Amino acid sequence: MTSEDVEQRLRDAVRELMPRARADLEALVALKSVADPRQFPPEECARAARYLVEAFTEAGLRDMRTVPAPDGSEAVVGHAPGPAGSPTVLLYSHYDVQPPLDDSAWRTPPFELTEGEDGRWYGRGAADCKGNIVAQLTALRALRAVLGEREDGTGPALPVHLKIVSEGSEEQGTGGLERLVPEQPELFSADVLLICDAGNFAPGLPTATTSLRGIANVVVTVSTLEGEMHSGMFGGPAPDALAALIRILDSLRDEHGDTAVRGLPADGRWDGVEYPAEQFRRDARVLEGVRLAGAGSVADMLWARPAVTVLGIDCPPVVGSPGAVQASARARVSLRVPPGTDAEAAIAALTTHIQGAAPWGARVEVEREGIGRPFSARTDGPAYEALGEAMRAAFGAEMVRSGQGGSIPLCSELGEAFPKAEIALIGVEEPSCLIHAPNESVDPREIERMALAQALFLLAYAARGGAA
Repeated sequence: MTSEDVEQRLRDAVRELMPRARADLEALVALKSVADPRQFPPEECARAARYLVEAFTEAGLRDMRTVPAPDGSEAVVGHAPGPAGSPTVLLYSHYDVQPPLDDSAWRTPPFELTEGEDGRWYGRGAADCKGNIVAQLTALRALRAVLGEREDGTGPALPVHLKIVSEGSEEQGTGGLERLVPEQPELFSADVLLICDAGNFAPGLPTATTSLRGIANVVVTVSTLEGEMHSGMFGGPAPDALAALIRILDSLRDEHGDTAVRGLPADGRWDGVEYPAEQFRRDARVLEGVRLAGAGSVADMLWARPAVTVLGIDCPPVVGSPGAVQASARARVSLRVPPGTDAEAAIAALTTHIQGAAPWGARVEVEREGIGRPFSARTDGPAYEALGEAMRAAFGAEMVRSGQGGSIPLCSELGEAFPKAEIALIGVEEPSCLIHAPNESVDPREIERMALAQALFLLAYAARGGAA
């Protein structure tokens, strides 16, 4: 068969497999695999792991099994051999999901895959990241249908050696897989690592995510009094801990809304695809009349500069709050760290800034909660050439390169462990998916096109002879 014949047959095979892809996704979404035993039974994650072991085994992979990670979760791993001397490609995903949050905010049951009037498939994990798992399975099944079996009848005749790793606690940020990499590097070593936990800049626009911000989280506790005091009798001269905390938090941004942590550079520039402000307003669902924060471009602020966010505050709620000066207050602060900035230096700068911004001599305690390094991919190798070719064929458009404001600490760990490997982040998650929010959904066309792109990539990469 010519390469054009193979491409058309793969395209047809993927399209024919889409009903099966929906059945897979329906089964996976029904599993409440939130990796937090305080919210859902651990058996839900165990059932999801077993589903993946069985599904990838049926798709032709060998030795599919679960491996305990240091945080107590289970990673699903396996492999399939390719021709002698062929390169190795690893496909990553994660099967755990975010909790549904406010059930009443969902228009459909969160753990029941439901097709909307817009044709999208709704459910928790439909995009992040179970939709990516389904795209992987669909790609492997299509390759098997078109390329047939190995001569020894032990599985599909893949053009490369293939590894599968699916994480069981990515959404919890407990670092299980990051710590597993140095303990069992043979599970992860590959010439190319496709991190299928990202997505396209816009629906239908093929995108490789090439940079990630790191993360540095702290919990700030401010104390000013031995206990709460009557606001009428003592309010005024009595130092209010909640007011002190508000002053500290306000100091983390300047009058334009830019992050203003002393000692932390905030002038980075993004040289990839631009993010039009109006498109960002729609994607972020910014209310009409509310201005975007910051003085730079959206792409600069989102992918090349630090960003501080107050994630939560412990203080009396409005309903039931007493007429008292508060003795203490607490906040959780997140700092996203851009590539080129050391995460340890960033959290040190944040801590020093917070301590120095305390008014009235208030006592401030800063507790480090978590840290993750930023990541920047090398994009000049044969894998990126092959990926661009495959994406162009699958989507009918040129692949663009984007950053991501979120953090995937595993990428930094993999980059350090395998410095010669090419790492690319791709997937079915685009802004309309509303990942991590109520009413998460996926466009089935993204699953179909991404499955085809992955199948074509394995062929194109093998044709280039693999690693440079």
